[in-house]
Amino acid sequence: MIENDFLPQLHPVTRLALAYAPRASRLQLVALMALDMRLAGIVRNSREPMLAQLRLAWWREQLRQDSTAWPEGEPLLAALRSWDGKHSELAPLVDGWEAMTGTAPLPKEAFLHLADARGTAFAALADGANNRAEAKRLGRNWALVDIAGRLTHPQERATVTELANAQDWRRARLPRELRPLVVLHGLAARSLRAGENSITASPGSLVTAMCLGLLGR
Repeated sequence: MIENDFLPQLHPVTRLALAYAPRASRLQLVALMALDMRLAGIVRNSREPMLAQLRLAWWREQLRQDSTAWPEGEPLLAALRSWDGKHSELAPLVDGWEAMTGTAPLPKEAFLHLADARGTAFAALADGANNRAEAKRLGRNWALVDIAGRLTHPQERATVTELANAQDWRRARLPRELRPLVVLHGLAARSLRAGENSITASPGSLVTAMCLGLLGR
């Protein structure tokens, strides 16, 4: 199955959360997380901001056009066909990662841009205004904690951790299709409360993930 091409590449916590996705919607979520990982890699591995921006621009162009125009031979684009034409709603994710191409220390607005973009990507999979709003909130919260855990610049990490602590961390019940997001949000909340440097698949996290994954909140 095409999702198996990407699952081994994802963070262990992401794979843990995706285990609670219904079969019918799992590929959409796997494709989303794989795209997020690909864009992060572009920013992280490009020596010059301009090179990263050029590579990001290619992805932005692909996401804004019809999937029938996509080039063959790119497995990630093939996986994104599972979005059934809604892939254009992922274009803001490219913009969010482009905000990371500035010079450190980045301002808090750059991190909020990325966190909002990641939340918006999850919201694109939700039906109804309330579910979309809650999915964006949960996705943004998780994103801030995830970002903080990956930063090496002390000032940036402190900035993002402060932003994360200022968010509304209430749990929310979302449709079964977004159960992995509920799990990610719960694990991020647990990590933030404990003052941990990153979201890890510890024994305690496994228990939290199981409760959220099975019960939904």
